[in-house]
Formats: sequence, structure tokens, C-alpha cells
Amino acid sequence: QVQLVESGGGLVQPGGSLRLSCAASGIISNINDMGWYRQAPGKERELVATIISGGRTNYADSVKGRFTISRSNAKNTVRLHMNSLKPEDTAVYYCNAAIQVVGTSKYLEVWGQGTLVTVSS
Repeated sequence: QVQLVESGGGLVQPGGSLRLSCAASGIISNINDMGWYRQAPGKERELVATIISGGRTNYADSVKGRFTISRSNAKNTVRLHMNSLKPEDTAVYYCNAAIQVVGTSKYLEVWGQGTLVTVSS
């Protein structure tokens, strides 16, 4: 089996910065898209940012210019650097990846358990 484990959430003041990390583990052959999603209380889960194995990125309009997604294909990790945080960024952030297990041809969509980010003074 494969899994994603996030770390780095917490409480930060408005205007502050935070970095989230996510590591994939298991018998992994390849990872295609990796990304971050978030879900605020009472709202649906939404895309924050994605990055493909070649490095091309995609961001939600609400985080463009403030958040940066990066990945290490060698380490099977993805990070989200968040700057100029706002109270409306408060949410549970989930890591997501399309992972190919060794010995199979299919890609599994895998989610992490989520990490809480709270932006408040």
C-alpha cells in the first residue's frame, strides 16, 4: 500500500508564513500529479495548487502570488510554501497524489490525512 503523510500545519498570525510538507511512502513506481487541497469549515474541498512531475504548476486564483508549490521526484515529496497568510486561508489542508504502485499499470489517487492551518491573531 501507499500513503501520504503531511506535516507543518499550525497557528499563524495574519501576514505570516507557513510551510507544509507531504511525503509519499510505499512500494512506489511513479508519481504523476501531486497537489494540495483545502477544506474550510462548512465549505467544500477546493484545489489550492498542483504540480506535475515535469514541474509545471497550477494555482487557485485566491493563492496566486502568495503560495508556492514544489516537489522532489527523488524523495517523493511535495511542499507548499504559504506567505502573506490571511484568515480566509484557515482550513484543513490535504495532500493528494496520483501514485503508480510497483508491478501495476494503474495510478491510484491517494489522499493524506490532512493538517490544520489556522490564521488568526
